[in-house]
Amino acid sequence: MAEAAGGRDQPAAGRAPPDAAYHAEEEPEPASLDAPAAAGGRRRERRSGVSAVGTAERFPGGSLGPAAAPDPDACLLEAAKATPRRSSIIKDPSNQKCGRKKTVSFSSMPSEKKISSASDCISFMQAGCELKKVRPNSRIYNRFFTLDPDLQALRWEPSKKDLDKAKLDISAIKEIRLGKNTETFRNNGLADQISEDCALSVIHGENYESLDLVANSADVANIWVSGLRYLVSRSKQPLDLMESSHNTPRFAWLKTVFEAADVDGNGIMLEDTAVELIKKLNPTLKESKIRLKFKEIQKSKEKLTTRVTKEEFCEAFSELCTRPEVYFLLVQISKNKEYLDANDLMLFLEAEQGVTHITEEMCLDIIRRYELSEEGRLKGFLAIDGFTQYLLSSECDIFDPEHKKIVQDMTQPLSHYYINASHNTYLIEDQLRGPADINGYVRALKMSCRSIELDVCDGPDNEPIICNRNNMTSPLAFRNVIEVINKLAFFASEYPLILCLGNHCSVQQQKVMVQHMKRIFGNKLYTEAPLSSEAYLPSPEKLKMKIIVKGKKLPCDQDVLEGEVTDEDEEAEISRRLSEDFSREPKLIWLCRELSDMVSLCKSVQYKDFETSMKSQNYWEMCSFSEAEASRIANEYPEDFVNYNKKFLSRVYPSAMRIDSSNLNPQDFWNCGCQIVAMNYQTPGPMMDLHTGWFLQNGGCGYVLRPSVMRDEVSYFSANTKGIVPGVSPQVLHVKIISGQNFPKPKGACAKGDVIDPYVCIEIHGIPADCTEQRTKTVQQNSDNPIFDESFEFQINLPELAMIRFVVLDDDYIGDEFIGQYTIPLECLQPGYRHIPLRSFVGDIMEHVTLFVHIAITNRSGGGKAQKRSLSVRIGKKAREYTMLRNTGLKTIDDIFKLAVHPLREATDMRENMQNAMVSVKELCGLPPIASLKQCILTLSSRLVSSDNAPSVALCMKDTFPYLEPLGTVPDVQKKVLAAYDLMIQESRVLIETADTTHDKIVQCQKAGMEFHEELHNLGTKEGLKGRKLSKAIESFAWNITVLKGQGDLLKNAKNEALENMKQIQLACLSCGLSKTGSGQADAKAKRCLEAIQEKDTGDENGRL
Repeated sequence: MAEAAGGRDQPAAGRAPPDAAYHAEEEPEPASLDAPAAAGGRRRERRSGVSAVGTAERFPGGSLGPAAAPDPDACLLEAAKATPRRSSIIKDPSNQKCGRKKTVSFSSMPSEKKISSASDCISFMQAGCELKKVRPNSRIYNRFFTLDPDLQALRWEPSKKDLDKAKLDISAIKEIRLGKNTETFRNNGLADQISEDCALSVIHGENYESLDLVANSADVANIWVSGLRYLVSRSKQPLDLMESSHNTPRFAWLKTVFEAADVDGNGIMLEDTAVELIKKLNPTLKESKIRLKFKEIQKSKEKLTTRVTKEEFCEAFSELCTRPEVYFLLVQISKNKEYLDANDLMLFLEAEQGVTHITEEMCLDIIRRYELSEEGRLKGFLAIDGFTQYLLSSECDIFDPEHKKIVQDMTQPLSHYYINASHNTYLIEDQLRGPADINGYVRALKMSCRSIELDVCDGPDNEPIICNRNNMTSPLAFRNVIEVINKLAFFASEYPLILCLGNHCSVQQQKVMVQHMKRIFGNKLYTEAPLSSEAYLPSPEKLKMKIIVKGKKLPCDQDVLEGEVTDEDEEAEISRRLSEDFSREPKLIWLCRELSDMVSLCKSVQYKDFETSMKSQNYWEMCSFSEAEASRIANEYPEDFVNYNKKFLSRVYPSAMRIDSSNLNPQDFWNCGCQIVAMNYQTPGPMMDLHTGWFLQNGGCGYVLRPSVMRDEVSYFSANTKGIVPGVSPQVLHVKIISGQNFPKPKGACAKGDVIDPYVCIEIHGIPADCTEQRTKTVQQNSDNPIFDESFEFQINLPELAMIRFVVLDDDYIGDEFIGQYTIPLECLQPGYRHIPLRSFVGDIMEHVTLFVHIAITNRSGGGKAQKRSLSVRIGKKAREYTMLRNTGLKTIDDIFKLAVHPLREATDMRENMQNAMVSVKELCGLPPIASLKQCILTLSSRLVSSDNAPSVALCMKDTFPYLEPLGTVPDVQKKVLAAYDLMIQESRVLIETADTTHDKIVQCQKAGMEFHEELHNLGTKEGLKGRKLSKAIESFAWNITVLKGQGDLLKNAKNEALENMKQIQLACLSCGLSKTGSGQADAKAKRCLEAIQEKDTGDENGRL
């Protein structure tokens, strides 16, 4: 607790050193960081993580390794009886964080009145609140901060100083930063225990000293930041808060809305009319909430009436319809105005939202489409309500619209793609009692499913039927099913459709099947014989609008009309397992030549082992694996499974023990490269969420190209990798969960009111090294607009295989906790402020139910996680980690790879030196690692201004590189920033000018090594290697080739990034007025240099990702 002003209490550890910002001061006892998280809610341990036992039961054969039980399917049978957990689906507990970091208390601000204007912020600050003051000596002190009534100074107590001196004049404030973005925060030993979203810093004085504070909630931090910025921006103007709040564009618009509805012109309307008017303006509001707000306003004025005045209408609308988090954002990006103009919006779209090639006219068009007031549309400004509508629109959706189109190379072999697949497509219920239903095919095909299953049996009147052979009550005529398939085959995707034919018919009815397929499908059927001269399957592009039949085939060398083949009867597996005669061999069935000839590219064969398959399997042959078998292989031979799937198609189907039609985890098998992982479409839940989310990408066409490390003929990748993937640059995903909107009560909840206590889980799915989950605090009793304001950070080692799943849950549930979810591939995320449209448990979009987030993805390869490196502790060359090449034991090859060691180190050093230099600039600008260089230039330009508002530096182009040249005396603190900027330009220049030479050396070593690829076995034999040692040599060779190719690609991408940075810096300097004034020649030169950079950029287009 804070003590009386003027106290002389000292820290327990002795007197604190003098505070440079406020003279000498003796501090009371340091504040404790061990206070319980008041707003954290009841964190039920059973939902905060995943136990190894529970995970093994739910996901046998996943990353946890082989199940302890002798029969994996027995575990699945037990799991099928349990209620599925929805809160978490991460399978590897070794990757779980041990709870959230202990942070400063999350106690919430008073909820009686929401912040909807600058005057609300000022009023809150004048009333004052407790903030924690952070000192560089790892001490944190409680202080009570207030804003003077005359708005001229910030004061705090207790303090040894006189009351007149324990203050900071508003006029001395240079800038206000949100987050841990000062040296004090970066060097404080307790900084990791402080929430990023609760920290703020007040920069003041000519030496840019910092007053570093921590609020006890992100809400309070935002109020202080917004209020102080507002005051600083208006420090030279007289402030009339009441007058200014009534003169905002929003207030003017609301008055016109009220007056238009006030038919009598008396300035008063019936409460019913006012309620309807607000409902019309904001359809998501509940009528009861609007009426309650009117009653609150009238009670505060000691009046009781059913009529509403204009002022009461405006006040009610502002309090009900202002989202504080959107207001804070608006004030931040509008430079403390209550609206955005076209320039503000342009800067927001470029710097925050990552939109390129934006123009002023495009911004004015957005304003015209979303601004609600006529005045705003005419004058070109966007007020809070229009800005809220824009953020909620599809233009700010989290899913990148580019990925709603075909963006991947569709000319690769079919085996290089993941394929959207359905299991027992005809079922809409469980496996045992579920009837066959034509709607199963309709649903799957409309969801871009590209592999469907048909189990065909003999039917009456010589007409084959499709049915669940455990329930023959509702068979479907085969003819009718394929008519529906023919109609919808290419409804959602024009790429090939695979029919997995389960043939249980007599030879006579097989011929009927063939007749129907030929007649109905016509030339859509692909029956061309595969070419033995080819080594890989045709591409999806070549097979467009084709239907491919998968099934058994008679030997081509036997000229017979019919013959016996093994019956791949997955349905019978249940019967065999439940019967005493489980050990019997699969039966043989007769197959006619006509049906055999329908099968071309997807001939079914049985898997024996990888050695046999790699020697004798033809590229047009494919194996089907049961879930248990595929899990065993994935755990025992992960590298071999990946290599096998480079050439051959693999199909994985759910265990026969999943009689409830529950789903396997597709990610386990995608990690191994398995293309066709069949899912029970009729069963919603976490696994189907992953499957549906994954195939949203690439235009939702049902085909997704696998990562190159899983396609290249010579490459090393293990499905069970627990660390960095060789040749792939890890990325850091930064997610801030800001707020939720209109959360419904869980559908399965019972005996409970409408109030919920929501929290958000963020799950990362991908290779085992990437799988993890985090959760927010719980917000008590708020479903309309719960504010979370929590930031998270995840390192992603293989971005191309990663997905993020947002799950909203109720922490005070009865019967059901699930509120909504959204699953999206990492590659499809849009950066910036985004609304996530939440889906229901069955996968439907819920109207007006959203999650407001901020997304950023940074590349921090080799240097640890962002926000861990400060200027004083940055990792240097000695601590730098390099991707090492492995010794193959083959001297000739090892001698070649040794030549690449130095170029690889050079490449890593160039990339890391540029990254570190960029981090230094961002830190000195007081910006977080996720900030763009454009934001850095904007921050610098506001500082580097002389007393007459002229810039004190100017853009100076030297050999097409944008240096900043001082025009006069620059303060020492800014010299430090300019020195860091010069270093960044220099490191970027080194990379741009030398990258090609280093890259060529790496590629030459890679090519020289690849010349020995075909001779590896012979070389190994000559060196006396055999068995495991030979396999290890081949594996090391693949590792080295992967490293060389990957590091070469990373260097090319780094050069392109550096070129883009130079271009963005120059554009930012020109837009900020940092070009030399009055010099048309200088501007012309800058323009020529920009064109030169663009030409360089275009010349290296082939090196882009």
